[in-house]
Amino acid sequence: MKLFITGIGTEIGKTVCSAILVQYFKAEYWKPVQSGDLHHTDSHKIEAWTDCENCYPETYRLQLAASPHQSAREENIKISLDEFHLPETDHPLIIEGAGGLMVPLSDHTFMIDLIEKLHLPAALVVRNYLGCINHSLLSIMALQQRNIQLDFLILNGFFPEDTERVICGFVGEKTKIIRIPEIENPEKEQIKTAAKQLTITKL
Repeated sequence: MKLFITGIGTEIGKTVCSAILVQYFKAEYWKPVQSGDLHHTDSHKIEAWTDCENCYPETYRLQLAASPHQSAREENIKISLDEFHLPETDHPLIIEGAGGLMVPLSDHTFMIDLIEKLHLPAALVVRNYLGCINHSLLSIMALQQRNIQLDFLILNGFFPEDTERVICGFVGEKTKIIRIPEIENPEKEQIKTAAKQLTITKL
């Protein structure tokens, strides 16, 4: 099982959701691009929050906390899709992207291009805020246009019934729903508890 975790935007809880899935599936972890916070990366968080035995090194580690294409330009680096190689493993693997699907890796390549290049199914993390329906449906449409299988829709935190109904009603019948409780200050015990209580449902 290999799964690419993406989201409808930035700061919507992809790393917390990735940690819960790493714990649930007893998976390894890979963050292809880390922009900023190199002293406390998402890989560091996964190691601290889960029982993950293997976090693979990032392909690109960039100093500036910004969009990868900007961070790379600041260091005179050109991000190339050819440099990304899926780690070889017999274990489940969770891959976490940076930001949303249309986050630029360069002026002409985007996170969705990396998912397509790696031939992976996706899990889309959604969080409730004004505008999240629009962002969710546009993200689902983008995946459909690229024929990228959406294996899981992850509802992170509380959702009004009307919001959840519209978003869930837009995905195909093959997509399963995962609900993640609100976790404001994640620690290992919270992640492990959430993983134990995780339920995966069909529409």
